[in-house]
Amino acid sequence: MTTKQPIGTLPPDFMLPDPPMIPDFQRRDHLTRIITALDIYFKRRDDTLSAGGGYLRHDPMDEGERYAPDCVVAFGVDPKAIIERNGYLISEVGKPPDFALDVACQDVGMIDRSIERETYERYQAREYWRLDASKRWQAAPLAGDRLVNGKYVPIEIIQDEYGGLWGYSEALALSLCWDGEFLRFYDRTSGRFLPNALELAREIAAVKAELSHLREMKRRGE
Repeated sequence: MTTKQPIGTLPPDFMLPDPPMIPDFQRRDHLTRIITALDIYFKRRDDTLSAGGGYLRHDPMDEGERYAPDCVVAFGVDPKAIIERNGYLISEVGKPPDFALDVACQDVGMIDRSIERETYERYQAREYWRLDASKRWQAAPLAGDRLVNGKYVPIEIIQDEYGGLWGYSEALALSLCWDGEFLRFYDRTSGRFLPNALELAREIAAVKAELSHLREMKRRGE
């Protein structure tokens, strides 16, 4: 059974600086859909961090390390404490993240992904995924690596009959699917894709409309 890892060796007012701002026009929609879908899915667990945009470092003194995954998920941690620190410090949390994902765009697409891959491997992040919606910066739109005996091994990506790309995340127990437009997360247990915020709002609106209709029918005695 996992337990929350305490964070308490840094001064109470210590916060990592905000990551440098870069234009996000090309990937904003992708990031919003990815982060909100996972955040909604894992919200029921108070020992799980699902966030994005903050620094990932092994130690707060690693000034040379400037990595900020677009999305990070970690289980068995204190998410509120990590968010208050404004960054994920492995030495303080007590474990590396279980899942990290980066979305390529013009401003970061030219970064050598092999360097980031090596860094996350050194950090021992359980899985590291990359999405290139434009198909301009990587060999494929979807790619991922998983730790096997401390080293990254590519995760198998399968193409379906409709051209969709699928890979399974053991860390999340979810399938990642690139449908040619957006990245989706598929829950094999329920047989459904995780809803994003917009889809969830539509589902709630539909339920409310149905309840309102049933109340009106009951009022009329139908």
